[in-house]
Amino acid sequence: MSTTRRNGSTSARRQSAGTAAPRRRGPPSVNLALQGGGSHGAFTWGVLDRLLEDGRLSFEGVSGASAGAINAAVLAHGWAQGERDGAREALERFWGAVGSNGSTFGTALLGPWADWLARTFSPYQFNPVNLNPLRTILEQHVDFERLRQASPMQLFVAATRVRTGQIRVFRAKEISADVLLASACLPTVFQAVEIEGEAYWDGGFVADPPLFPFFYECRTCDLLLVMVNPLERSKLPRRPGAIQDRLHEITSNAALVAEMRAISFVQKLLREDWLEQGRRSQLKDVLMHVIRADDALPDLGAGSKSNTTTSFLRELRRRGREAADVWLDTHFACVGRCDSVDVRATFLAHE
Repeated sequence: MSTTRRNGSTSARRQSAGTAAPRRRGPPSVNLALQGGGSHGAFTWGVLDRLLEDGRLSFEGVSGASAGAINAAVLAHGWAQGERDGAREALERFWGAVGSNGSTFGTALLGPWADWLARTFSPYQFNPVNLNPLRTILEQHVDFERLRQASPMQLFVAATRVRTGQIRVFRAKEISADVLLASACLPTVFQAVEIEGEAYWDGGFVADPPLFPFFYECRTCDLLLVMVNPLERSKLPRRPGAIQDRLHEITSNAALVAEMRAISFVQKLLREDWLEQGRRSQLKDVLMHVIRADDALPDLGAGSKSNTTTSFLRELRRRGREAADVWLDTHFACVGRCDSVDVRATFLAHE
């Protein structure tokens, strides 16, 4: 078990976190941060399904980009309908619809000539009427009006402003089908999504997923990150497809690593007593936990993120459930007490 006990006792570290959430009855609370990744979001479905089934955690906030944002919204929608069981059923129905549709994510929409079309033509040329089957599925499986009025958890959905390249984070009161489509908009496949006169692309370009809203808008100190894109690959990619896959993984994780650097810096300030007493209450000592797909999806490249066959999605769900089961067995006891991952060693090992 990886912890940060070397920096001092648990009680000492918790005392340094001026914004720590008070003790409360019921399951301990975590914030969930869900990475995107096309159909690989079904791995996250499996993780969520196992956490909900286990029942020992509650969720204050959920953030995501692309497929992570969609999982977050479906989770909140289902919870509003029937708490844990309702959330599990909503995720099952949504991913079942994706599998039945068969052409929801990414280049699957384009068929066997997908790569050539995406390199040669823009979506404004090969898809002038802007067909996107994901819109229909979202509108059928998420009650957006109810979600905006009474979301059972805080939602933070990232999208990228095309004009400035900056992030916009949409909150629960703003969530709509357009917001989720903007967060999942691959610019080589779909036309930019316009919201309030601003054009947006996939949120994963700038935050995959966004973490900073948890620091300012949630009281919970524990943050559970579900990573779909692997941090490490054991072999040097040599084939064109493998090189592109690894490049995609590195760029997809770049914004996340930057946020982890900030978390590590604040942890150091608080846990090594670098701040005056009056300043400590202005920062949150985040307790980090991570469920990674590195070991669960080693055989899958970026190309499989457009595979939406039912059998493939259910296999990803199975692997996600297994990964969550391992984390629960190994690290659940850390929640509310200490990190279960060494942020610096995992994300910033060679700095």
